[in-house]
Amino acid sequence: MTPNSDAASPAQPAPSAVSGGPKPIDDLELWLSGFTQPTVLAELAALAVCVLLAWGLTWLLRRAVGAEGDEASVTFGRRIVDGVMFPLLLLVLGYIARAWLLKLMPLAAFKVAIPVLVSLVVIRVGVKVLQVAFATAPWVRVLERTISWVAWLAMVLWVSGLLPLVLAEMDRINWKIGSTQISLLTLLEGVLTAGAVLILSLWVSSAIEARLLRKAVGGDLSLRKAVSNATRALLMFVGLIIALSTVGIDLTALSVLGGAIGVGIGFGLQKLASNYVSGFVILAERSMRIGDNVRVDGFEGRITDINARYTVIRSLTGRESIVPNELLIINRVENLSLADNRVWQSTIVSVAYDSDVELVIALLMDAALAQERVLRDPGPSVALSAFGADGLEFTLGYWISDPENGQLGLRSLINRCILKALREHRIEIPYPQRVLHVPAADRAALAALQATGHPPAGSTPHQAG
Repeated sequence: MTPNSDAASPAQPAPSAVSGGPKPIDDLELWLSGFTQPTVLAELAALAVCVLLAWGLTWLLRRAVGAEGDEASVTFGRRIVDGVMFPLLLLVLGYIARAWLLKLMPLAAFKVAIPVLVSLVVIRVGVKVLQVAFATAPWVRVLERTISWVAWLAMVLWVSGLLPLVLAEMDRINWKIGSTQISLLTLLEGVLTAGAVLILSLWVSSAIEARLLRKAVGGDLSLRKAVSNATRALLMFVGLIIALSTVGIDLTALSVLGGAIGVGIGFGLQKLASNYVSGFVILAERSMRIGDNVRVDGFEGRITDINARYTVIRSLTGRESIVPNELLIINRVENLSLADNRVWQSTIVSVAYDSDVELVIALLMDAALAQERVLRDPGPSVALSAFGADGLEFTLGYWISDPENGQLGLRSLINRCILKALREHRIEIPYPQRVLHVPAADRAALAALQATGHPPAGSTPHQAG
């Protein structure tokens, strides 16, 4: 809607359009003169009431759906004014107030307020959807600024009355591609339509993903992740088809492009397609799930995310490995928590041969049970595992159910408890012992060396053959 659709000014009616187009400069002057009328105060008061009502309704809706403080929510955001709901409600209330006031008085402030609110809704929808869908992508900030600049520029053209003139000039710039006549206006409409449809598709898929993944764990989380990825891909595809149809592109012409893509998948894109298919297979059959502890090609860690093309595995040291999904299908993968999350650990202790075996076993059991992370069912076990060269070797084994919280720290705590208990009971931890045999000739030379400080004349050190 252009500014000519409202009452032009309290002083005189809006000038008629010439050849169907507005008169921007005259309209702008008439519109500015409307701000000198007392009725502007009533418009500002109505806008203030709309802001308060929109704020209150958004606050009530946030509490009703339990979305308070949810940064990932496109509709509500982290604060009341951060999401899409607040400017959308304000726009609806603004249109209602404008329609009511238009019956009572000529309008001036609402001619700016409505375009500003429309631009704000467009910017907020585009920015929030991109932030949720592509949270870590570096190009999101550039695209957000582009949406903001385009929206505010359209608002300025709308308010000034220049938008119909600009669109008419763009429609005159056209060219012919084959049998299709395309103008600059048609191209712009296609880009805007495609962007709007894709953003709407991302918004719907993000809402479905948030609903599906909420409070999901283990195998249920992986299955819902697969459904979410498939839904997003389907919505993006349908949105692209709708956008192309809206612009007027004949979809039958895309059959050649589809054939080229098929050839590309068969040759150059084979690996890429294989990774995408493998990702859906992994999520569907749930052989590996988000949260599982796996070992792949010597790298051990916890699966933190399964995407369509790759899987992210994070080790206990903080390193992350990005593994193409195809490797998880064709290679051997050790899943340490497929059946359950329990992991077995052990530590080896050596004591002197004259130690009380039963007492040592009891002390090792007590040291393991003293830690809350050690499971009681199945409980820890102690075994006399070997007769070592320096002492008796005991192996203490125990189970834990939270390996993602670290394993080395728990083993260190148990070893410290074992060391403290052995010292309190005066049980010796043997040092390595070696027997040294010295021949008779070397003993005489050693005695002379200790007496005089010099080896005897003509003596040479004995070397073993």
